[in-house]
Amino acid sequence: MIAIIGAGKMGEALLAGMLAKGHAPGDVLVTEPRVEHAGELRRRYGVEVVPAQDAAKRADTLLLALKPQDMLALLDEIGPHVGTDRLVISVAAGLTTAVMESHLPAGVPVVRAMPNTPALMGQGMTAVAGGAHTGAAHLDRAEQLLGTVGEVIRVGEQHMDTVTAISGSGPAYFYFIAETMIEAGVAMGMPRATAQKLVGQTITGAAAMLAESGEHPVVLREAVTSPGGTTAAALRELERHGVRTAFTDAIEAARDRSRELSGS
Repeated sequence: MIAIIGAGKMGEALLAGMLAKGHAPGDVLVTEPRVEHAGELRRRYGVEVVPAQDAAKRADTLLLALKPQDMLALLDEIGPHVGTDRLVISVAAGLTTAVMESHLPAGVPVVRAMPNTPALMGQGMTAVAGGAHTGAAHLDRAEQLLGTVGEVIRVGEQHMDTVTAISGSGPAYFYFIAETMIEAGVAMGMPRATAQKLVGQTITGAAAMLAESGEHPVVLREAVTSPGGTTAAALRELERHGVRTAFTDAIEAARDRSRELSGS
């Protein structure tokens, strides 16, 4: 039995992904305090919606999809009902496995996961790291569940703040670039819908080439850049304005903020 505690956007995306990949509604419990949304989940997915303590008593895998500020209170609430034969998976940003373990009975295996919002489209990227009591079988189980909404990669927990900066926050960087490109097209007289279509498919296609070609981004970039051509002129301006340095600084700032949130 799997319990999803917290059915906001990410929790519901994970629920939909699991059911789409063959998990039966009768094998999934959901905790959702908003009465109207709980009823909607029952109708849409056919799952049972129960209080958090009931979910902790009945499920062998607990997938916690709450905001970081709500997580420790939840762990204190369900902790007495969670044995070492259970697996706790958290998708809350910033909270370390050590902090979560300190709010659970000794020996409970904990997996820390960092998904990103493309999981809502089944195209997510999730990194997972195990805690002090987490074995390979626990990570396999977490990978199987989180893999229903995209790709999963295992990392050492010392890299999770960097994962947050690159992958967790990463979609926002691309949306920022897309917004800038669209607005540039509009400023040059192009209809907004046309600019958005051009930019959206360009980013989609470029991402597919990066993922599927196996080539380094430098190789792909150079293939587009003819000497003395339009792309070379654009890239020269980006370098002149220090865009590469700005992006590096931005990612480091996101990493540092993740460290602050986790207390590390």
